[in-house]
Amino acid sequence: MYLNEVKNVLVDVLNLGEAGQALEADSPLLGSLPELDSMAVVTLIGALEEHFGIVIDDDDISASTFATLGSLAAFVEQKTA
Repeated sequence: MYLNEVKNVLVDVLNLGEAGQALEADSPLLGSLPELDSMAVVTLIGALEEHFGIVIDDDDISASTFATLGSLAAFVEQKTA
């Protein structure tokens, strides 16, 4: 459920277009998507907070959170629980 919503936010924030629609749960993000730089991570976090009505603290974020689309979706799901 969260996977597609998180993917849609990611695609919008990074302007990935059609290429973004091919992302799967095991698709690597950080280090694999050139669009996902440090500024994009900050923008993405803000977009996820707004879309899902959650608050993401700096302490919550690690590289493993952004390892794959699936890990990011699982993180968002955990924050909304």
